[in-house]
Amino acid sequence: MALNVPGLLVMAAFYLLILGTGIWASMRSRREEKKFMGDGMEMTLLAGRNINLLVGIFTLTATWVGGGFILGIAEATYNPTLGAVWALMPVPYVLTFFLGGFFFAKPMRESKYVTMMDPFQQKYGNVLSSALILPALVADVLWVARTLVSLGGTMSVILDLSYVYSIIISSVVAIIYTLLGGLYSVAYTDVIQLILIFVSLWVCVPYLMDNPHSVDISLTAYNYTFQAPWVGTVELDQAGKWFDDFMLLALGGLAYQAFYQRILSASSYTQAQVTCFASSAFCLVLGIPSILVGAVAASTDWNSTRYGLPTPYERDQAGSILPIALQYLTPSYISVIGIGAVAAAVMSSMDSALLSSASMFSSNIYKNILRKQASDREMQWVIRISVVVVGLAGTALTFLDSSVLVFWLVGVDMSYTIMFPQLVCILFFKVSNGYGATVGYMMGIILRILSGEPLIGLPPTIKFPGCRLDNKKNGMCFRSNANRNRHPEPQMTRGPTLITKKPPRLSSYWTPPVARRLTKRESRGKMQPPNISHPLKSHSSQLQFDDMIDN
Repeated sequence: MALNVPGLLVMAAFYLLILGTGIWASMRSRREEKKFMGDGMEMTLLAGRNINLLVGIFTLTATWVGGGFILGIAEATYNPTLGAVWALMPVPYVLTFFLGGFFFAKPMRESKYVTMMDPFQQKYGNVLSSALILPALVADVLWVARTLVSLGGTMSVILDLSYVYSIIISSVVAIIYTLLGGLYSVAYTDVIQLILIFVSLWVCVPYLMDNPHSVDISLTAYNYTFQAPWVGTVELDQAGKWFDDFMLLALGGLAYQAFYQRILSASSYTQAQVTCFASSAFCLVLGIPSILVGAVAASTDWNSTRYGLPTPYERDQAGSILPIALQYLTPSYISVIGIGAVAAAVMSSMDSALLSSASMFSSNIYKNILRKQASDREMQWVIRISVVVVGLAGTALTFLDSSVLVFWLVGVDMSYTIMFPQLVCILFFKVSNGYGATVGYMMGIILRILSGEPLIGLPPTIKFPGCRLDNKKNGMCFRSNANRNRHPEPQMTRGPTLITKKPPRLSSYWTPPVARRLTKRESRGKMQPPNISHPLKSHSSQLQFDDMIDN
């Protein structure tokens, strides 16, 4: 595939638009700073606590509807081991915003904090609060990584642009306009980006639904056609994991500085509440297109497309299913529009994570601990350096893993298991103190490590009820690797367009490595291979033979 020059020109125009908006917002920020009576750091980090209501709604929504949101939902819906019931992001975020609006907005905004770490620093002191900042900073770095991974994969598929170049270009643009204007630049570019996300995704959906290579998604929702039904199921033994994932996404988001940065930038806590409630509705609407993309991909006969076989899931490319679907199931000009949506989503989340981490480091560590007498000019440079460092760290992590869901879940996991309980205690329990916070912090880390993490190959030491181990002793009892879960056997159905039998583990088009292995065994006269000339023949014998080889 040759380099997509028209697509590159469209992306260049998009980046220039975003960069131009950021520069305009930075100029407005300087004008407002001259009128502002407070310090310059509050102007940079919180836009003088006078952000417009509509802009606040747009920037909060755009912060959550990032590249990981769009690609992660499509990935989970398409993945035959998961399905739409596991594409949890939109619904838990509604709970996040409602809880934040009802319970967290008032105590944070009325206390006029600058960051979410301020109550910890005021009550527990500098030492403990510094330890608590660490997981929050790591979560932000992982947030940057997962947004860049989503864009790098999309641009490499649709534009045939190098994965490395895609990530570096996007990272540089986001860092530049975040440096220029702080929250003003971030907020006003979020308005443009959210409009592009909404329009681009809904323009692509009709073309995907009408493509000739896919069957009606209503037929594949509950029937096994080309793969397992895209709606998915939650079996009784998976209910605990589903609930765990739901609460992880719903409550983990309440421990992100980016969330409180929008609340604290509002002119009042009432405006902060309205911002939260309105953003929840936007998240639901913006999650629908990604679900439809995943459903169409699951309903596609990939052998009839230019992509061919094996399928994206069998090639371990489920994480890039949205750009793959756009590239092979829509006209080229539509796929370019789709990548604009992903790019806008990535930029809107990345700049928020950059400014979030810079806020905590500059305000809670540098200003309050290292140099209490630092001037406004010095703090501006500290913020800028922090933005660059976090951006570079997140960019470097993108070359370690290509799955959006990996960075998504690990990052939110740290906020959920470590930061959220601490935040609840300090805001709503006056009896909380530094000793209890220290013990809770240490116990949270220890229990989380002992629970295991398949995403990084850490086996569980503590096996909670419902814990399941695969043949490599990787635990799935606390935070489990979604891609390793076995999907239940599909129900047998009848119909003119439905395959009524599950394909074997090894199909006819993916047998060469195994065939070479069998030939070696055959040459020793020890074993006779089964007939695997057709993917729907000798299913049971094939599985038996595979088990004999594995053992």
